[in-house]
Amino acid sequence: MKSRKNYMVRSILVVLTGIAMFIMTACGGKVELDNNLITEEEENERVVNLFTPMEKSMPDAENTARTAADITVAMAEEELGVCVAYRTYTAEDYQDRTYDDIVLDRARNDMDDMYLLNPDIIMKLAEEGKLLDLSGLESAKNLREVVKTANTVDGKLVAIPQEVVAYGLFINKDMFDEFNLELPQTPEDFLECCRVFKENGIETPVGANRWWLETFVFAQAYADLYNGENTEAEIAALNSGESKYSDYMCPGFEFLQELIDLGYIDAQKAYVSEAIEGEGEDFLTQKTPIVMAYWGAANTETLYGRTDFELLVIGFPSSRGQMPVMSMTGYGIGANAEHAEDAMRTLDVLTSDEALQIYSETNRVISPSQNVEVECVPALKPLNDRIQENVYVLATNAGMKVEQWGNTCLIVRKLLNGATVDECMAEFDRLQEEALNK
Repeated sequence: MKSRKNYMVRSILVVLTGIAMFIMTACGGKVELDNNLITEEEENERVVNLFTPMEKSMPDAENTARTAADITVAMAEEELGVCVAYRTYTAEDYQDRTYDDIVLDRARNDMDDMYLLNPDIIMKLAEEGKLLDLSGLESAKNLREVVKTANTVDGKLVAIPQEVVAYGLFINKDMFDEFNLELPQTPEDFLECCRVFKENGIETPVGANRWWLETFVFAQAYADLYNGENTEAEIAALNSGESKYSDYMCPGFEFLQELIDLGYIDAQKAYVSEAIEGEGEDFLTQKTPIVMAYWGAANTETLYGRTDFELLVIGFPSSRGQMPVMSMTGYGIGANAEHAEDAMRTLDVLTSDEALQIYSETNRVISPSQNVEVECVPALKPLNDRIQENVYVLATNAGMKVEQWGNTCLIVRKLLNGATVDECMAEFDRLQEEALNK
């Protein structure tokens, strides 16, 4: 398949929403490593085969995501009498096949029962009829509307997450205070902050990687669409071709190009950098004051949960002020899963309010259930305040005919690699035409 699968959440999936269930637990089977793929032997009669990414983390650090995921899996195993067998994979660097490449192949060939999926893969597999409808699960009744919207394809709920992922700007507040800078609200504010940092010896004010720069684009592209009065009508116009995705996306791409041209983002480094691994060290050592990451990165000690400076997480600059960008991975079950019935029951337990309460409290994340609320850490309060006000944009919306997160990520990478903004907009037009002709 095309390299269009090389992005995002390759790290988001790597560290959150169950990401680390991926270390052999439960069944106690033998683990074999072959071409980055870990398979756990199925020794019990009732087995649910779960394919997920494997986490890459510091070996001595506490992994709360793994703990939370393991607890919920253990709940399902005890309640149902099944054994969840983990099959895992992680890409070692940007030249390896991505997790998405692997999971797409496995799901198309019915190799596992349950999969942890990125949003674009959810859409692709659903359109191919490779995922079961999960709307009949008891847990589905409690989902937030935003979760249903993001994971419903052709009227079928095809994936359910264990958390809703909110992206924001991670800010070194001490460095902003040092130069008497207010936290940016608009794109113009953000450019001014970067100018001051650059003029005061900060070589690269914005630490970036090859997956998450699209968050800037989404905040500017869809701030009005999702926070205005005509969301459904605007999406319908995009789906009919009456409106163009490129018209929405253009300001965000022009903004990124300006950041690159002014030296505020190192495009060459970003193009080959894995998420957090590329920019994390510079942020933690206070060489750069701004990075972008997801909610859970402020909680986990393996990432930005413990810094030597005051950390704040705010929304991305937009015409409507600081704007959270929301996305979500999700668990899907193969349409031809060998153990489909047990997989459905297992997922129902994993995404029950009881399990989600434990998962959310342990990881301190946003729950997909409308019945589960968890207090966030102080660093996340600015971002959480906006979300509680229902101010955000969706970067994943299965109701849009053109898949958003993956396509935008790859087109941003074209920009990093030297494509012009006009060339990038032409690619959006091509994708829209392709979708309309299906």
